[in-house]
Amino acid sequence: MYFLSGWPKRLLCPLESLEQPLRIQTDPQRAFFAVLSPSQLSIWYCRPSVLIVSYKELAKAASQFGPYKEAEWRPDSTMIAVSTANGYILFFEIPSVRDKYLYEPMYPKGSPHLKGTPHYKEEQCAPSLNLEVKKVLDLQASITSLQSTLEDLLVATADGFLHLVHWDGMTNGRKAINLCTVPFSVDLQSSRAGSFLGFEDVYIRDMEYCATLDGFAVVFNDGRVGFITPMSSRFTAEQLHGVWAQDVIDGTCVAVNNKYRLMAFGCANGSVQVYTIDTTTGAMQFSHKLELTPKQYPDIWNKTGPVKLIRWSPDSCVVMVTWECGGLSLWSVFGAQLICTLGGDFAYQSDGAKKDPLKISSMTWGSEGYHLWVIDGISPSNMKPERDTSNEARQFGILQFHFIKSALTVNPCMSNQEQVLLQGEDRLYLNCGDATQAQSPRNTSAHAEHKSTRERGPFSDGSLDSQGLSTLLGHRHWHVVQIHSTYLESNWPIRFSAIDKLGQNVAVVGKFGFAHYSLLTKKWKLFGNITQEQNMMVTGGLAWWNDFIVLACYNLNDHQEELRVYLRTSNLDNAFAHITKVQADTLLLSVFRDIVILFRADCSICLYSIERRPEGLNPTASIQVLQEVSMSRYIPHPFLVVSVTLTSVRTETGITLKMPQQACEAESIMLNLAGQLIMLQRDRSGPQIRDKDNNPNQRKHLPFCAPVVLAQSVENVWTTCRINKQKRHLLEALWLSCGGAGMKVWLPLFPRDHRKPHSFLSRRIMLPFHINIYPLAVLFEDALVLGAVNDTVLYDCLYTQTSAREHLEVLFPFSIVERTSQIYLHHILRQLLVRNLGEQALLLAHSCATLPYFPHVLELMLHEVLEEEATSREPIPDPLLPTVAKFITEFPLFLQTVVHCARKTEYALWNYLFAAVGNPKDLFEECLMAQDLDTAASYLIILQNMEVPAVSRQHATLLFNTALEQGKWDLCRHMIRFLKAIGSGETETPPATPTTQEPSSSSSFEFFRHRSISLSQSAENLHSKFNLTKTLSMPSGPSGKRWSKDSDCAENMYIDMMLWRHARRLLEEIKLKDLGCFAAQLGFELIGWLCKERARAARVDDFVFALKKLHKDFLWPFPVIPASSINSPFKNGKYKTAVGEHLLKSQSADTFVNMDMDTGVSNTPRSRSWLGTISSSQREIDTVSSHGPHMQDAFLSPLLSKGDECSIGSATDLTETSSMVDGDWTMVDENFSSLSLTQSELEHLSLELASKGPHKSQVQLRYLLHIFLEAGCLDWCIIIGLILRESSVINQVFSIMQSSDIDGEICQNIKTGLYAVDKWASTDCPGYKPFLNIIKPQIQKLSEIAEEQVQPEAFQPVNPSKVTEQVNPRAEESRTSSSHGPNPQSDAGNSGASRHEEDKSKTEDEDSFQEGSYDCVVS
Repeated sequence: MYFLSGWPKRLLCPLESLEQPLRIQTDPQRAFFAVLSPSQLSIWYCRPSVLIVSYKELAKAASQFGPYKEAEWRPDSTMIAVSTANGYILFFEIPSVRDKYLYEPMYPKGSPHLKGTPHYKEEQCAPSLNLEVKKVLDLQASITSLQSTLEDLLVATADGFLHLVHWDGMTNGRKAINLCTVPFSVDLQSSRAGSFLGFEDVYIRDMEYCATLDGFAVVFNDGRVGFITPMSSRFTAEQLHGVWAQDVIDGTCVAVNNKYRLMAFGCANGSVQVYTIDTTTGAMQFSHKLELTPKQYPDIWNKTGPVKLIRWSPDSCVVMVTWECGGLSLWSVFGAQLICTLGGDFAYQSDGAKKDPLKISSMTWGSEGYHLWVIDGISPSNMKPERDTSNEARQFGILQFHFIKSALTVNPCMSNQEQVLLQGEDRLYLNCGDATQAQSPRNTSAHAEHKSTRERGPFSDGSLDSQGLSTLLGHRHWHVVQIHSTYLESNWPIRFSAIDKLGQNVAVVGKFGFAHYSLLTKKWKLFGNITQEQNMMVTGGLAWWNDFIVLACYNLNDHQEELRVYLRTSNLDNAFAHITKVQADTLLLSVFRDIVILFRADCSICLYSIERRPEGLNPTASIQVLQEVSMSRYIPHPFLVVSVTLTSVRTETGITLKMPQQACEAESIMLNLAGQLIMLQRDRSGPQIRDKDNNPNQRKHLPFCAPVVLAQSVENVWTTCRINKQKRHLLEALWLSCGGAGMKVWLPLFPRDHRKPHSFLSRRIMLPFHINIYPLAVLFEDALVLGAVNDTVLYDCLYTQTSAREHLEVLFPFSIVERTSQIYLHHILRQLLVRNLGEQALLLAHSCATLPYFPHVLELMLHEVLEEEATSREPIPDPLLPTVAKFITEFPLFLQTVVHCARKTEYALWNYLFAAVGNPKDLFEECLMAQDLDTAASYLIILQNMEVPAVSRQHATLLFNTALEQGKWDLCRHMIRFLKAIGSGETETPPATPTTQEPSSSSSFEFFRHRSISLSQSAENLHSKFNLTKTLSMPSGPSGKRWSKDSDCAENMYIDMMLWRHARRLLEEIKLKDLGCFAAQLGFELIGWLCKERARAARVDDFVFALKKLHKDFLWPFPVIPASSINSPFKNGKYKTAVGEHLLKSQSADTFVNMDMDTGVSNTPRSRSWLGTISSSQREIDTVSSHGPHMQDAFLSPLLSKGDECSIGSATDLTETSSMVDGDWTMVDENFSSLSLTQSELEHLSLELASKGPHKSQVQLRYLLHIFLEAGCLDWCIIIGLILRESSVINQVFSIMQSSDIDGEICQNIKTGLYAVDKWASTDCPGYKPFLNIIKPQIQKLSEIAEEQVQPEAFQPVNPSKVTEQVNPRAEESRTSSSHGPNPQSDAGNSGASRHEEDKSKTEDEDSFQEGSYDCVVS
């Protein structure tokens, strides 16, 4: 509604002799303000804030009159009455000196500012005024209150009299009414002879006249409050009658709101009681109370002292309250608190020290409510020591606070929009600035330098009719539009503003004319002819209709009320406007579809149809009168109507179901009459006219029924004319903002599946609910309320010297306005469930189930009901929690909702929750059945706290096994930690479980990841016949603790058993890829375990099946026989490697795209692992391409670190990859330009490449080969050697078999297996035959070995360098790559083993679950 902006300003006074001010009072037009000091009266101009004239009382007269007390302006601003302490009233006349101005704006030469505007002088120059004492009136009693009425001045004196004094001199004398003779009663219906005040010393302490109630709200000196009204036009004691407010006995001050007919009485206890007059009985009726709550202000709520001042804003929308102890608070009409300076940054410094609250002795609102003028009550004596004397007189105790207000306060037709629009005195704040971000990438917020942009809202998906939801909610900052200075100079202040449906155009109205702005072009349009602008005065507001601006204005030239329509795209000129004459003054205007609705000063409503007429270049709009409705019977005063709007809302839904096309017609008029919402519905009870028989315009002439009151205390109304079949509940509802009472929604109830509605079921229901923000717009489909909230920033740390203690930047924080939003759906669902309308709640919830925050809605509802009922001290007769629980089970998110709610609630409430939703053990099992492991993990924490450890272990084991099967490694690691915690008795600290599966569990080998394993283990774990010593140092990841000193405990054994069982199952099913992934992710001791299982699970029974399975798992193509088997020159040369490698890599990017698709290990999103593979191909190429002697500089590119992940796989990466390939081809051409390739050689080369799988698979296979070789699983080594088709691997295995005491059974198994492969190759896969022929001699040797017996002592350890040469034919390349790797310390001995690791660590460093670096050492 209203929001503070920036810092307040302090006025400087140009006069040395000015006294400290006591009172400040603006004139009725709010162009000037009077400042009263003990013996001085000054008149100031509002904009700019300059002193015009000052009157100083002579010493002799001052001693006679006494110090000045109060001032009151005459309604036409030509006189001021000043009361003095000794009972005198001084009447000052303010004659203006014609055409004489004290201040004029200075423009640089050649500036476009025109001085020829009609009202130029009055608007921009401070006029010269005089002050003359016209007359002095002695009332011979102390004056307690002054109040101006239209012709008279009402004066209350301390002797209990009420004086009526004429402004124009002593004619007709003055009337004095003794208050003791005025009858008072509880209401006007009781007998005329009401009780009199009955005390001699009762007098009026404060009073204010209310024009719309025609009477005076008064506060008596004994604290009682009442309302005095004249029973006829004659103002005499006999004709006055008073009514009491029975409950108030400590009144201190009063202020009235004419628009809403409210009287706000300040009380000594610090609260404000707001009353209205009951129109039927005439009694004072309590409306609401404004008071600080101990919840929000625990340390000050009851220490504010009595209320000192109350001031309603000029538009009657907000009220400012201040107390004796200081502080300002701002409230909406019906009690929603907007600002209070007794808490937060206003009350405390940045170091936590408490500040003294600002004490206010007088305050008054400036023009349109953009400013509040305040006299701070700091006495000058306190401040003298800290000021130099020359500056002392110039410092003046008047502060000016700046406000921004919602456009709804003055232009209520904005309520059918989904945008928030705030207007300041020279700028607009829009929440839809992102719509133009294509043009302006950075939002130009006025406060951008004060507040860093917050993170984007959680609602970035979801769509709106007009704009994306993210556009309306994107961030906390506003799109700020500065109003054109040329327009502002002659038309300040801005009175109305409006934004179009799409949020792309805004229009503003100042004193005269109007201007509009496009957010897309960033340009303003003003009237080309200034005379046209200055001759029109907008009276009833303005609205957008498609591309047209519709406004109601008064033509100053013709003295005629008009309705005008201007086209946005044409020049701003009356020649392009459609003008319709209107009978009476227009007070309000609104647009619904193609109908314009006007409310006029004669209390009538007029409906016009508006349609577009394409004529030539500029289309025009034509307007025709449709219908007039007189409301004078129901409206006591036209000024009381706050808003009027047409809606498609109606009470009977039967017609809506039969004829849905009628659902969006103008069915009813909603009228906000001083806070009462009144509905006039079309009368369809008579004979219905059929569409086809009649002109469509005639249809709308249906009469309206008598008005019905829908709600009280209404500040704003929102409704929409859009249709959405899916969300009829939300779109056909009526939304009301009711101030302190929160919001209400008038919701339609639909029978399910078009069944006949129940006769007892009402067609609509009014549901109240509370929200934490002040609502400014409703997003109907998205079930969101948008608002704004004041925030503050402290800058007092910048001013540390004592001299700066009085700086306003120290006394006050900097105020900014932030956008905010709130979900309300859970409130409505809950209200429906309370009223046993579960079916309607389900219909509504299912229509909103696609919203991104719907899970949050269910969680909020469950949480709020649980907190209320579980913490209630009284037993609840009809608890709602079971109903809510049953309602949530209707949705698939039930299990997550319950567990998220439980995790965010204290443990003490869990029993109450699970008594309603079900046993957590059953819910855990449901999660497992639904394969929702992350939610099951959350339930495990609940079980751990609610059940004995044995139950937790049992359920954890279930979950651990399922997670292992599904390859959810992150969860597995957490489960290992969890099981350990249970075993070691650490049951008090529940482990943190992941809420989402992290991408780390991709299906590739992720083991070369910043870790160090020396591949060796203690000797007792090894097969006794091997005397290779191996030690295994585990990663320092989450599972590393398992192998710490307590490794003997049963719990670790239990975990190991499960891991071994899983590994055995993977090996038996020949899932080597999954086994490698499993070992890497969980730090499983693969080598040691394989040693134990060498003759059991790690033995290969069916070589052919295993070979086929590995081909499939690693996407490795079966070899094919070339058409012409020619000895290629590349066959054994070293060039084969270089060219082959690069060809392989150039195609690998494509191969990688499909890499993860067939693996069933992980169902996580593939994007990251895919990007990783793309970048891996690039990095691989970096390594290889650096071999060309003259290519090294060209292709060195940095390794991507974790921070660079966002750029992995970008377009540049791909192009770099291809350019490197091309570059290396040129290298080959340069080096071997003499070499020419024949057709057959090219064919051979391509076949060679075609029979190799993806590079990543090759790295993985080589690593597995290394592992199996270490563990002595020779049969697996043979199979991997066959797939890689590297005879060196086979030779190495055979040499091990020859040189060590190998079990004869193993030799026999390998021999049988190889013969089976040979047989299979002969029939099914001839591509393997050439390779098998190469290794045939070794197989024959093997047969001989099987028969011999070799002594165990004869076994010699293999030379590591030899292993290196055999495992990797490209030894020189491997050394280069290892020197580039993250591990430069590794010596040459282990370069072969580490070569793949380096590749691997480069290929995939997007994961971060392990640390260190990885070394293989064969000792």
